[in-house]
Formats: sequence, C-alpha cells, structure tokens
Amino acid sequence: MFRAISNLAALRFGRTDVQNHVIDELLAGRLDRRSFLRHGSRVGLSMALMVAAMKTAGLSTIGSALAQSGTPGGTIRIALIAPSGIIDPVTVADQYGLLVLQQVGDFLVMDGPDLVLQPMLATEWSPNEDGTVWTFKLREGVKFHDGRTMTADDVVASIERLADPQNGSNALSAFKGVLSKGGTKKVDDLTVAFHLDAPNGNFPYYLSSDNYNAIILPADYSGNFEAEMNATGPFKLERYTPKVGATFVKNPDYWGGEPKLDRVEMSFYADQQPQVLALLGGQVDVVQQVTVQGSQSLFNNPAVKILELRSNAHRQIHMKTQSGPFADKRVRQAMALTLDRPRLIQGLFRGMADIGNDSPFAPVFPSTDPTVEQRAKNIEKAKQLMAEAGTSGFDTTFTTMSIQELPALASLIKNAAAEIGINVNLKIEDPGAYYGSAVPGKSDWLDSEFGMTDYGHRGIPNVFLTAPLKSDGTWNSANFQNAEYDKLVETYVAALDLDAQKDAAGKIQRLLLDETPIIFPYFYNWLTATAPNVAGVQPTAMGQLFLQNATVG
Repeated sequence: MFRAISNLAALRFGRTDVQNHVIDELLAGRLDRRSFLRHGSRVGLSMALMVAAMKTAGLSTIGSALAQSGTPGGTIRIALIAPSGIIDPVTVADQYGLLVLQQVGDFLVMDGPDLVLQPMLATEWSPNEDGTVWTFKLREGVKFHDGRTMTADDVVASIERLADPQNGSNALSAFKGVLSKGGTKKVDDLTVAFHLDAPNGNFPYYLSSDNYNAIILPADYSGNFEAEMNATGPFKLERYTPKVGATFVKNPDYWGGEPKLDRVEMSFYADQQPQVLALLGGQVDVVQQVTVQGSQSLFNNPAVKILELRSNAHRQIHMKTQSGPFADKRVRQAMALTLDRPRLIQGLFRGMADIGNDSPFAPVFPSTDPTVEQRAKNIEKAKQLMAEAGTSGFDTTFTTMSIQELPALASLIKNAAAEIGINVNLKIEDPGAYYGSAVPGKSDWLDSEFGMTDYGHRGIPNVFLTAPLKSDGTWNSANFQNAEYDKLVETYVAALDLDAQKDAAGKIQRLLLDETPIIFPYFYNWLTATAPNVAGVQPTAMGQLFLQNATVG
C-alpha cells in the first residue's frame, strides 16, 4: 500500500490540475486504457508517465505499434495520386501533397494511428486551467536540412503564417475561432505559448499531423517550397517533377535517428487502377491508399499485404436546410431513413467500415455517446414523414464527384430516394468542377441543393463539427443555421474533461438526428497495400506514411 501511495505521489508531482485529473480518472476506473492514452497524450502526459500510471492502476501497458524488421538500406517505391496543386506547406489541401510534405517536414506533434498523440518537434505540452493558453516545450538540437538549428522563432513564424488570413492557408478552416494571428508567442528559445480565441480542450491536435499545413519551416521562409523543400524531416529532396513524381534521400542528421532506407521514390498516377497494376507487376512497393471499389484483385492475394486502420473518414450527404424541398426537416429525416447502412457497408467496403448515425461522432472517437439510438432504414416511417411535410415526392439533382465509391453510392441513394417518391437526377463531376473555387456562389459543392462530399480522417471531430455545420462554418454546404447547435459545439470544444465532452457530444448527436442537415452513412477504414517484403511502414488514416523505420527486402 505504501509503495502504491508513493508511486501515485510521484506520478502527480509537478503535473497540472488538468493532467492530475486525467490520472485520477484512470485510477478511479472511469477511463479504460485506450481512453487514458488518448486523453493523457492530449493534455501533455508523456508516454513514460502514462505507462507508469497504467502499471499503478493494474492495467496492461502498450507494446510496439510498429514492426521492426528487414534489412536497412535500399529504396522504397511509393505510388500515389498526383497532388492537385503546388507543394507548399501553407496552402496544400490534399492528402497526396501531404504525403510528399511529410517526408521532408515534421509537425510539433504526431497523431498516431491509434489517435494517441506522440512528441515530434515538441517534447511536452500543457494547458492553463481553462484551456485558453497552451504551452509547448520544443525539442533541442533539431536541424533544418540547410544546417540551421530550429528554435521557437521558427515555430512562431510557421504558425503565425498559417493564422494570417492574407496567406490563404488551408489551415484557416481549422484555426477559425481557435487561433488568430498574433496568438502565437515566443516564451524562450525552446518554449512557445499559444493564446487561443476561446477555451479548447483538444488544441494539440491542431498543431499535429492532423493539420496538413502545420509543418515547421524556417522563420524566413518566403515561398517556392518545391525548389528545395527545406524542413526538419527524415528525408531530403533530391528531385521533384510536378505530375510525375519525387525522389528523396535519407537525412543522416535526423533528430529521430538515421532512417533505415537510403531513398524514397514516389510515382504519381491519375487514378487507382494503374497503381494496383504497378504493385502487382512489381513496379512499386507501396500504394498509399486502396479502396474496395477498384482494388478487388488485391484482396486475398498472397502477394499483397493490406494494412487496415479504423478511421473516421466519411462522406457527407448535405441537404439545403433554408430553401427548396429539403427545408422541412421531416423531408431530410425521411431521406435519411431510406438508407440501408449495413448493406451499404457490406456492398461498398466488404464490411470494412463503421455505421454512421448522421453526426460527425464516429465510433472511434472516445467522446462519442454510444447510448444515442442508431438510425436504421424505415420506409414506412419515411413515407409518413413525407406526408406530414405535405409532399408525395419531388425532383432534385444530386451532385457529387467521380472518385472512389462515390458514383456507386450516388446510384444507391437515387434508388433509395425513389422508394419515397423523390426522383433524383445524378450530376457526377470531376473534383475540380465539383469543388470549384470552394466559396459560395462559385462551387457546386457548396451551392448544390443535394450533394455529397468526401472528408478525410481527423484525430478529433472539431473540424467536422465547425466548418460544415456551424452557422458561420466555411464549408456549410447545408446552410445549417442553429443557435443551439452553435452553443453546444462551443461547449464541446472548450471541454478539457472527457465526461464533459461526452455530455456535450450526446446532446449534439441527438440534435443532429432531429435536424438532419447532413447524412453520415458510414466511416470507412483506411487501407494501404504493400508488397510482402515491405516492413516498418506506418500509415495513418490521414494518408501519411511514416517511412523512417521502413525496410524493403
């Protein structure tokens, strides 16, 4: 008993009140191992301390999440879709550009495949009592590829660059209402404080590998990143050719240790099928992402390894809430009741997905309230709702993109809608035409009455809750305006405590089931394919491939 009390005192010593609360919740049995790791890492508890706390609580600790095998040296060949724009950390907005960036650059924090935050360029972080200021301690001795040492000045400049609206960073979709220009301040050469616009219990995720744009660059970065790609990552740029590919060589001075590979070669493709053929033909070693639709030849093939990660990546089916035939929420509810979600998952993903319940709260999020009733197909109820709304049916156009399973899902939605008298015309476009300028009035995505958009995985649901659903959200394609919802989201975002997050989440889930501005049919698993002689590749459901421990052969 004395030893346990001594261990507990040692664990708590020097911790903040917020950090000690997480430890207390574990010891009281109110957090399981997985939830403790996620929330402990979020508030800045180190992995060593969390392992010690779990031992004190009598829980099993974690083993290595990454296979370490194979012979060092050699080249790994990666296949991916060609990035859609220039490679610039400030503006990159797609997972393919992110994969290129991530080989040469690092984030302050890594969001691992299990949603547990791990130190990268920051070694520790903690909030003040109300979550309005987060302080990050930086790793000492980190070098940029040009030999200069990284300091707090580089971190401040990098994040300020993203928070400045004049730079048009994609990060503004996450930073809006969270971190404004002027909020990132140097404390000393190895300490940075982030003064937030409002309390935020999940802020470290905004500076993690979850945020495409949060690569740390030299303070004097002025653009033209493609020329040198000077950052702190495990590989250095050798050559980059837009629309063709990129090659990298290992960085022997990498702070995380010299990578096992000598080189990384990336080949860009227009779509998935030629990538699959290249893998089967031995021309590449890894395909960044494969989907069930279009990759049937890979499954159950002994010459291919499939790396599968559960995720919260999803499709959002929006319905305009302020005008047109979907303005009555009963019509939106009816549409949602036409979908046979388990059948969709089996047919489109061979079961490799979680059922959605028309909110961003995927089952993988620890704050999701599992007691909220699951919506299921009910044509009789849907017809009743249509009658109550005073309609027996109408014509509408469903607009989406010609990528992955979206056209197949669009056809299934058309057939489902017909069961309640809604005649759907399909408008399936290439992504460029669909997204347009990504602003209202110049985007089929944001302007369409009835449409579907893809959303990638995130470590927390905050962006899903704000950008497409808050009244002032930058991606509010449903034009959803609900003051109660906005207030609940603010409560959720500010919460430092898991119980408070769950309480707000349950209220949000029930409100969105009632309003149904967006249908969330499923959350699909991330799949990466490799040759059988590849080891140590660590994918994330965001689309990254961490390759510093990878080997081939």
